[in-house]
Amino acid sequence: MVNTLYHGEPAIVWEEALGANVLDADGNRYIDLTSGFGVATIGHRHPRVVAAVQRQSDRLLHGMGDVAAHPARIELGRRLARLVPVEDAQIYFAISGADAVETALASALLFTGKPGILAFEGAYHGTTFGALAATSRPAFREPLARHLTPHVRRLPYGSPPRQLRAALVRGDVGCVLVEPILGREGVVLPPPGWLQELERACRRHGALFAVDEIFTGFGKTGALFVSAAEGLEPDLLCCGKALGGGLPIAAVAGRREVLAAWDRGGEALRTATFLAHPLACAAALTTLDVLRDERLPLRAARLGKRVAARLAELSANRADLRVRGRGLLWGVELDDGDAAAAAAARARARGVLVLAGGERGAVLQIAPPLVIHERQLEHALAVLGEAL
Repeated sequence: MVNTLYHGEPAIVWEEALGANVLDADGNRYIDLTSGFGVATIGHRHPRVVAAVQRQSDRLLHGMGDVAAHPARIELGRRLARLVPVEDAQIYFAISGADAVETALASALLFTGKPGILAFEGAYHGTTFGALAATSRPAFREPLARHLTPHVRRLPYGSPPRQLRAALVRGDVGCVLVEPILGREGVVLPPPGWLQELERACRRHGALFAVDEIFTGFGKTGALFVSAAEGLEPDLLCCGKALGGGLPIAAVAGRREVLAAWDRGGEALRTATFLAHPLACAAALTTLDVLRDERLPLRAARLGKRVAARLAELSANRADLRVRGRGLLWGVELDDGDAAAAAAARARARGVLVLAGGERGAVLQIAPPLVIHERQLEHALAVLGEAL
């Protein structure tokens, strides 16, 4: 069964999902190399998450946003503060990844008083108004450009140190926002040492260093956070997607002194009815348990070596294919978007779900659940090779 989403493209109707499999409304089974936009990192409908949500629903189905805490929210805040590579971290919860990005940008403005934001080409930070200004793709921004903040400056991803310094030397940039690996826009890895140089430039010129790990966080790359693996210490770190194990929740981890800028002694400046929802917090706590107990980041690193070898074979004699990635997050770039879309359609016809991303839609993104069985992964890569 299909429905039309956009541009006349048919999309299957998801009926059920479990582990690395998706079942559509016609009974067709697929191996999911998308992990549901990166959400199902511990697999679709993980039984421990389902059980945790059921237990929580018997006690407290809804709370009072930021007004009244509940035990799962308190414990999740503590757990995240211990896990993130942020010094003296506090947690500010958010509804979605874009909401987390906007919270980080607002935190930087309140703390520094500087309106400038430095972002990068190829970035995807969400499509709500505040986040959209930092998102790179013109097709998203231009229809609403008149309403977006004019304070965003943009540089090429991986731009040389002199460009970074030139962008910051004026002293009006309060926040530098960066993905440690470009996710949706093509799985692009930065040059070695570039993220560290960017952090040093922020320290030198008084800008907060904000890292968007909404897509890369929680194990896909072989580390819980890329920032930690790279030895970075962000002032602000955004996370989400995989955190909820299938339920919507996100968070900003920030240095205590930075997030203290929100305390204005009156009405909360930023809040939402469903903030830190009890069911989502229970699911998130269990997701963190599963990542630890099943050692899924290490598994991603191990299986990633197998993916790298298979993709290297695939691209060895193909000038039109370029592959890159880390752990279980990979991109296969073709010469044009039509070729990538056709390959994705052929793979789907053979029971493998893969997305084409990047500004031109020319990069096939491989980001399966970290619980994918090795035989499933081998089969999916074989199908993808044939589709290409």
